[in-house]
Amino acid sequence: MEEKEEKPKQRKRKIFAFIVFPFLMMVGAVTLYFYLEYKKTHISTDDAFIDGRIHAIASKVPGTVKALYVKDNQPVKKNDPLLEIDPVDYDVSMREAQAGLEIERHKLYQIHDSVDTVKKKLSELMASLEATRANLDLQEATYRQTGVDFRRAEVLWKREVVPKDNYDKAKTNYDVAGAQVKAAKEQVKQTEASIETQKALIKQTESGIPPQQATIQQKEASYRASQLNLGYTKLYAPADGYVTKRTVEVGNQIQVGQPLMAVVPLKQVDVWITANYKETQLERVKPGQKVKIKADTYPNKEFDGKVDSIMAGTGAVFSLLPPENATGNYVKVVQRIPVKIILDEGSDPGHLLRIGMSVVPTILVDSK
Repeated sequence: MEEKEEKPKQRKRKIFAFIVFPFLMMVGAVTLYFYLEYKKTHISTDDAFIDGRIHAIASKVPGTVKALYVKDNQPVKKNDPLLEIDPVDYDVSMREAQAGLEIERHKLYQIHDSVDTVKKKLSELMASLEATRANLDLQEATYRQTGVDFRRAEVLWKREVVPKDNYDKAKTNYDVAGAQVKAAKEQVKQTEASIETQKALIKQTESGIPPQQATIQQKEASYRASQLNLGYTKLYAPADGYVTKRTVEVGNQIQVGQPLMAVVPLKQVDVWITANYKETQLERVKPGQKVKIKADTYPNKEFDGKVDSIMAGTGAVFSLLPPENATGNYVKVVQRIPVKIILDEGSDPGHLLRIGMSVVPTILVDSK
C-alpha cells in the first residue's frame, strides 16, 4: 500500500519540476537580458568621490599671531578676517622706509635748486657777455677814432701847424684807447670762460639727478614693500566656504608659507565628482551625458549631474611612481581613467556633499 501511495507523489513532483524549472529558467533569462541591457546604458562605479577646490591659508610674512577670528568648520564669506599677525615690527619698518624716502626726495629738491641757481648765474653771465662785447665794440671804435686823430696831429705837428702839446695829447689818447681795447677783449675772454665753466657746472649738477631719482625709486620700492608686509599681517578669506584644518592658535610663532588653515568652498561651481571608471567602460561615455549620483551618506537621496570631461590619461600614469611596463614580467591590469562629473544647478542647494565623500555615479550613455 505504501508503494502505491508514493508513486502518485513522485509523479506530482516530476510534473511540478517539469513546469516550474523551465519557468524559473525563463524568468532568469529575461532578468539577465534586461540586466545586461541596463548595464549597457547605465555605466556605474563605486570608485568615485567628491572633489573640489581647497584654499590653503598661509602667511606671506613671519610673526606672532595676535588675533584669531574663526573656529573649525565655521562658515565664512569672501574677505572675512581670519587672523592677524602682530603688526608692530612691520609698522616700524614702514615708518623707517617712509623717512628714508622723504630724505632722498629732499636731496633731489636740493639738486634741482642747485641747478636752477647755476642756470640763473649762467643767464647773468650771458647778459654780462653781451655788455662786455658791446663795450669792446665801443672801445674799438674809440681806438679807431683816436688813431685818426693821432695821425692827423702827427702830420700837422711835422708841418709845425699845431704845437707839440696837441701831438702828445693825441698820441696819449691813442695809446689809452689801445689799452682799453685790450682790456675789453680780455674781459670778453674772461666772461666767455666763466660761461663755459658755468655750463660745465650745470652738467655736473644735473648729472646728479638720475642717480638720485634711481635712489628715490629704490626707496619707494622699499616703502611699498614695507606697506605690503604690513598689509600681509591680516589674512582674509579668499572665497566663501568653511574653515577647516586649523592648526594655529593665538601666540603661535608662524613662518612664511606655513599652512595655518584651509577654506573649502561648497558651492556647486566649486565641487565636482572624480569617478575612476575602468577603461573598458568608457567606450560610449562622452561629455554632456546625464549622470545619476548616489552618496553613501544619503542613501535615499539622488543627485543629478553630467559628464564634464574625461582625463587625458589613466590615474597610474600621473602617479608619483608611474608603472614601467618595459621592465620585468608584464601582467595586464585593467586601468582606470578619471572622469569629471559636475552637479546640475540646484541639485545640492543645501551643500550636503562634502569633499572626500564616497559616491556611486551612474552615467546614462543614451542621454544627451
